[in-house]
Amino acid sequence: MTDSLCRTAQPDAVLIAASLDEPECFAALFDRHAPAIHRYVARRLGGDAADDVTAETFLTAFRIRARYDSERAGVRPWLHGIAAKLISRHRREEVRALRLLARTGRDPVAESWTWTDCADDRVTAQAASRPLAKALAKLSEGDRHALLLFAWEDFSYQEIAEALGVPVGTVRSRLNRARKKLRASAGAHSPLANEPFASPVPEGDLA
Repeated sequence: MTDSLCRTAQPDAVLIAASLDEPECFAALFDRHAPAIHRYVARRLGGDAADDVTAETFLTAFRIRARYDSERAGVRPWLHGIAAKLISRHRREEVRALRLLARTGRDPVAESWTWTDCADDRVTAQAASRPLAKALAKLSEGDRHALLLFAWEDFSYQEIAEALGVPVGTVRSRLNRARKKLRASAGAHSPLANEPFASPVPEGDLA
């Protein structure tokens, strides 16, 4: 491999392939995607847990990089899939925080965000809703993963399917089920009905 293959301008798949012979090339992949992974995990688990989960996500990705399939939709679903498995280890803490928010309006996760995270109006508006938190806490783990990848990461159905290792049809079912539960919890005329979490999922959209 040449040094040029380690440059950050290279596509993700090229960097992963190059890192098999030149491990330092993987650093460019970390620099490119770690901020997004950290931000996503922080929104779900808080800043402290996000540091650990992000580090372990990339350590795991580095260890299994030889198994990366370049025919996938992209490296983002691969990395988020690894992160999702690690987030699942914190399922009880996540649900506990959502229930606390639903009961008291106090959000221990949001309190751990940095000022730059809090400046994200879209996330703050979504996470600060007590009815929404109550509904999210009641979702199954799989439904919550699918919903938050869809709403926060703007993943397509195919990307969610690859991240979670399930068929696209399962993703559609999970999103529709989660949407119905959120709408039922928030009320038919709640402003939540217009938020990304509760927006209708196109029945025929597979992308």
